[in-house]
Amino acid sequence: MPKPEKHVFVCIQTRPPGHPRGSCFEKGASQVMEAFIQQIQSRNLFDRFVITNSGCIGPCSTGSSVLIYPDGVMYGGVTAADVDEIVDKHLLEGEVVERLKAPAEVWG
Repeated sequence: MPKPEKHVFVCIQTRPPGHPRGSCFEKGASQVMEAFIQQIQSRNLFDRFVITNSGCIGPCSTGSSVLIYPDGVMYGGVTAADVDEIVDKHLLEGEVVERLKAPAEVWG
């Protein structure tokens, strides 16, 4: 397996209903994960990018959360409809999708 250019982590954390922090899962994270897999598969990009589901990566209130390394860019409020743009702009063109970028305070 070649070393990937970027590694995408999709939070799929679940919590009980009504939990004060909420969870990415309840905000559509499984659909986001499926959209990433579909995009990487349909474009035959497995040799360039790795997609991994993860537990909590921090900002539950802004979920669904996606973290891309080595860039260290966190996206919040991501929906399945946003995945094409993230793949096109960030993964393929190296441009941060500013409208989805989580606020700097998430790194608190």
